[in-house]
Amino acid sequence: MVKRLFIVLALTLGMFAVLFGGRISQIAYAMEHHYVPPPPTVASTRVVIEKWQPFIKAVGSLVAKRGVTVSNELAGKVSAIHFKSGDQVTAGDLLIELDTITDEAELRRLHAAHRLAKIKFDRATRLATKAYTSESEVDEAKANLDQAVAAVALQRAILGKKRIVAPFSGTLGIRQVDLGQFLPTGSSIVPLQALDPLYLDFTLPESRLLAARVGLTVKIAVDAYPDSAFEGIISAINPQVEDASRNIKVRATVDNSALQLRPGMFTQVTLFTGKIKPVLTLPNTAITYTTYGDSVFVISTENDEHTVERKQIQTGDRRNGRIEVISGLKLDDQVVSAGQIKLRDGITVLISDKPAPGERGQ
Repeated sequence: MVKRLFIVLALTLGMFAVLFGGRISQIAYAMEHHYVPPPPTVASTRVVIEKWQPFIKAVGSLVAKRGVTVSNELAGKVSAIHFKSGDQVTAGDLLIELDTITDEAELRRLHAAHRLAKIKFDRATRLATKAYTSESEVDEAKANLDQAVAAVALQRAILGKKRIVAPFSGTLGIRQVDLGQFLPTGSSIVPLQALDPLYLDFTLPESRLLAARVGLTVKIAVDAYPDSAFEGIISAINPQVEDASRNIKVRATVDNSALQLRPGMFTQVTLFTGKIKPVLTLPNTAITYTTYGDSVFVISTENDEHTVERKQIQTGDRRNGRIEVISGLKLDDQVVSAGQIKLRDGITVLISDKPAPGERGQ
C-alpha cells in the first residue's frame, strides 16, 4: 500500500516538473529574445455631422374629449333596449326606454284636467264681458288653466326622461343593464366615449415651460402599436404649476379618425422644441462614462502606427444609439468605439475593419 502511494506521488511530481519546466522555459526564451505582446485590437468610428431637431421626452395618458357613463335621471323598469355593446351612435340616438304605462295614463288625466280648465276659463271670460262674474273669478280660472298647462308639460318631460338617448356622438362600451331590470335613479347603463379626436395629457418640469407652446407638434408612441407613430397638436397649457411636483400640465389634441387609440392608454411623448440643426455625433459605444465626466479614446496615426489618447468631452442629446458631442472633438476625428477597457494613454493599437456591435457602418 505504501509502495503504491510512493509511486503515485512520484508520478504527480514528475508531471508538475514537466509542466512548470516547460512554462519556465517559455518565459526564459521570451525574456532572452525581448518578446513584446501584440497591440490590442479595437474598433473605431469617426465623428460625423447629423441633422437633429431638439426635443423633450415625456410620458402621458390619452383622455376622451367627451366621456360619460350614461345613466337614468328617473327610476323605472327597462322596457326596451335599442343598442348593442360597442355600437357607434349619434347624438340623440335612442338607447333604452323605461316603462311608461302609468306615466301615460297620468298624462291623459292631466290632458282632461287641462281641457276642463280651458272650458271654465273661456266661460268665465264670456261672463265677465257681460258683467255676470267678477274679475277675481276670471283670475282664478286663468290660474287654474296655467296650472293645468304646466302639469301637462311636466308630465311630458317625465315621459321624455324615460326615453334615454345618447348625449353626444361616440362609441358605446359594454351594456350594464338587462331587459325588465328595475333601475333606481342614477344607475349605470353604458359607457359612452367620443374617440375622435382624443386629448393627450402630459406634464413637463417648470424649467421647460418656455419650450411648450400652443400649436407645437408632439409625436406619440404607444405599446399597442410599436411600429406606428401618431401626432398631436398642443391645444392648451395649464396656467398654474403644480405645487407638489413643480410640473406643468400640457394638453394636446390627437387625430384618431382611424379609431386605433383608446382613452387611458399610456404614451411616450416627444415634443419638438426647435428647428432642425446640424450636430456632431458618435455612437454611444464610443463614450466612456465615469463620475468625473464623459471621455473617448482619440486615435492618432503616424507612419501607419495608431496610438490612442483619452480625451474629455461634453455630450448632449441621445437618440437611436447615438449621442451629440457638444465640445471636445471635431468633425472626422477618429475614436475607439469598442475595446476601451484594455487601453491606456499612449499605447499602440490595431484597428479592426469591423464596426462595433450595434453600430451602423460608416
